Amino acid sequence: MSKHTLPDMLDDAALMSFEHQLYLQEFLGEHNWNVDLQEGRFEFSGERPLVCERFHLLGSAAPGPNSWMWGWANPSGFRPDLTAMSAAVRDFGREHDVPELASAEVAFGDLPGAPQEVPVVVGQLTDAAKLLTGRWFSYNGEVGGGTRVAFIIEHPDLRLPAPEPTRVMRVLQQGLMELRLTDHKRALYTYGRLRGLAPRFTDEERGTLLLSVPGLEARVSFDHLGRVGGINASVSNPDA
Repeated sequence: MSKHTLPDMLDDAALMSFEHQLYLQEFLGEHNWNVDLQEGRFEFSGERPLVCERFHLLGSAAPGPNSWMWGWANPSGFRPDLTAMSAAVRDFGREHDVPELASAEVAFGDLPGAPQEVPVVVGQLTDAAKLLTGRWFSYNGEVGGGTRVAFIIEHPDLRLPAPEPTRVMRVLQQGLMELRLTDHKRALYTYGRLRGLAPRFTDEERGTLLLSVPGLEARVSFDHLGRVGGINASVSNPDA
């Protein structure tokens, strides 16, 4: 069985998570959020009100102790159905020896890159949970003192549309600029597989990756260090 590591998981999740968060931002527009952990209610108000009666408490990151605490370990003792997803992530971490997922509390310095920014920490551990559970929409917000709490949210209206050329190219280009990717080849190949883009390397050296969807064929070239060197895209009318 292959070794699971958090850096590999973060590369696997990065672009798929990024596209879902772009979609969520556009879907909600200007908004406020409110959660009642006792009643089990998560709602957005604003341009597009939405009540997510099914949601999952992943955990929280606090700048005081510089640590992340998984939802299942929170001493407040939240409802088991709200923390079950974080417990499932814990079980995976224990089974596959991924300490960042298995431990109740994780110091910022023990995460890839030793980040000190709370949003980066939240993003890393949320992305790992997304990859493991296949639930890709998340939300996190500040709850005081710089602490941020992270959730996976579900709603029938939250569903990523089928891939189309303009959106795929935006995800690739913007994601490569903004995301902290360790292994570009892995990140793009996994995104292509998860998004149904029929990814395949065109040569034994894995120097070029082909991604395709109706209306788009993108050839991604990599340099000798495995970084993206360029994207050559051909866009056509998918109905032609």
